[in-house]
Order: sequence, then C-alpha cells, then structure tokens
Amino acid sequence: MTTIAQTPITGLDLAGFTEREPGLWTDAAGLVLSVHFFPLVPDLPAPLHEQERLRYGSAQGAAGSGGGLIEAVVGSVDGVPALRQLIKMPLQSRQGQAFIGSWTLPKDRCSTVVKVQAAEGATTGLREAMVMNQVGPADYFQPHPYAGGGQFGGLPYHVADLEQWDPQFPDHPLTLVRSALRRITPTVTLHEQFKTLPPFPGPTPPHTHPGPPPAPLPGPTPPAPRRGWFRRKDA
Repeated sequence: MTTIAQTPITGLDLAGFTEREPGLWTDAAGLVLSVHFFPLVPDLPAPLHEQERLRYGSAQGAAGSGGGLIEAVVGSVDGVPALRQLIKMPLQSRQGQAFIGSWTLPKDRCSTVVKVQAAEGATTGLREAMVMNQVGPADYFQPHPYAGGGQFGGLPYHVADLEQWDPQFPDHPLTLVRSALRRITPTVTLHEQFKTLPPFPGPTPPHTHPGPPPAPLPGPTPPAPRRGWFRRKDA
C-alpha cells in the first residue's frame, strides 16, 4: 500500500493544490496543506477522552507560544479518534495573523497530523473591526471557553473568530482554512498498520520509558520529526 510522504496517510483529496515538496501543497488562495508523521509519544496534554483537560492544556500551550486556540474538538479521521484544532498565531515578519487548522491522530507512541494554514495579506483586522461594529465592544471580547472564565494570554479570544461569521468573509484565511479542512477530512485514508496501533493513553509520566516506537511504514526513512509543527515561520 503506497503512503504519502512517508506518513501513514494513503490518500486525500488534493484537488486545487499543487505539490511544492513531499508532503506539502499550496493552492491559488494561499492555503498551505501539509501532512506529518511523528514517531514519538504525542505531546498532547491529555488523552482524547479527557476533553476538558485536553482543551485546557491545548489552549494553554497555544497561548504560551504567543497565539490563541480558537477551538478544539474530538472527532475521527478514517475511523481513527483524533483532535481537530484551530489556532491563530501572530506573523513574525509583519503585522497580521496566520490561522492553522489541523487534525492530530495520536497513537501510543506516534502520531499523524493533517494541517491546513493560511495567513492574512496586506489588509489585516478587517473581519475583527466589522464584527466588533456589529456586536459592540462590550460583547466582542469573551472569556476563553476552555479557561474556566478567564483568559490564557497570547492572542485574545473574541467572537470574530467564530464560524457563524465565515459567510460574511468568504475570502478570509480563517474561513478558507475551516472550509478546506472540512472538505479534505472525509477523503483521508490511512494505512491499516497505523489504524490498528494502540490508542494514545495520555502523556508519559516523567522518568518512564515509553518503549520502542512502532515499526516504520514501507518506504524511505523519513526525516527527523519537528515537534513544533504549528509554529508558522512566514517569509
């Protein structure tokens, strides 16, 4: 069974995308689609069934990197339990934000990630300004839904990031990321070897050894994994 870019992914809908390098594609709207395999214990803060702790730790981690977690939802990809996240990160070389949507498919000693991202162009803040004008400043900023009534730091949580505003801003990068991830997800197929691996039980306690990683999938040896995959480095 042929896999894509030495990941357990055997198929996904790449309509409209052009390959730039193995495992990375772009489209005319500025979306970047990529797939990843990490032969390491997943660095998620909790197992998928502990959703409150998982969301809290994920939001805390995004804020610690200077960004903000918009949403985190547990679902499945090709029958494999997975975590879908939408994260916003500040651009490093200019004003604006990048929006990253991803599915993380964690197993006991490895994980697979499907990621879609897009960055704001020359015009930034238009969506935020227009939504604030519609809802009013008092209702614009909200407590983070995963923070127990507070905020996490990083980029603030506000209502302009909610999906209900996407139809008003069809060309906004957040809208494009949501739409692309929704379209691609049902088309992802996975290698049976990966699908049958034991599930992710949660973070490895300190001073314990998780055991050997799973046997590699057929194909060339993959490059060394990068754990901070959501940290976009824009040109």
